[in-house]
Amino acid sequence: MKKIIIAGASGMVGAIIQRECLTSPDVAKVTSIVRRPSGITHPKLEEVVHTDFANFSSIKNHFSEQDVAHFCIGAYTGAVSDEVFKKITVDFALSFADAVKSGSPDATMCFLSGAGADPKEKSRVSFARYKGMAENYLTAKGFTALNIFRPAYIYPVEKRKEPNLMYSISRKLYPLMKRIYPSGAITSEQLGTAMFTAGMTAANHGILENEEIKKILIH
Repeated sequence: MKKIIIAGASGMVGAIIQRECLTSPDVAKVTSIVRRPSGITHPKLEEVVHTDFANFSSIKNHFSEQDVAHFCIGAYTGAVSDEVFKKITVDFALSFADAVKSGSPDATMCFLSGAGADPKEKSRVSFARYKGMAENYLTAKGFTALNIFRPAYIYPVEKRKEPNLMYSISRKLYPLMKRIYPSGAITSEQLGTAMFTAGMTAANHGILENEEIKKILIH
């Protein structure tokens, strides 16, 4: 029976991971770190309301005795200033990793990154540069099992208001993309389920692109 902690359960992918955790007979407890209550109630679920995701020291007790940790917090490029984007993409991830490693050093870590992440941290694209920074930090932490997910376009299975024009166009083109370039896209269900599965099996896959992510669902 696993104990799992999630940051970002209110997001598209995090919500799927949390759903899988709550319905799995192999999960004993889910700790969800949230900015505000979600309204979701479940015997397995403990929501911890916390406003400063750059510092988890005040709730460090919730990071103890966890078997799996999922970090799924993110922001869309252009939706916030570069300063805030870096804080969300890098600082939040680093603080979460520190808290997990300190409280549950043997936990399996699953991190939602993105295609194009630059491990050299020199890309002119802020998303690639900042994701590379976060990945490098997590790798250096020495987790027993670390899974870094680098999806390309994520097709939202559930309808939503798209964050920008690019995503609106991508959603319309997804059926065509899936046929001519299947490795270029993945559904939110595939990604969320694969992350859940990797955590439950205590896998140590390292970096996973779309095709590797999909293979997790086959085994």
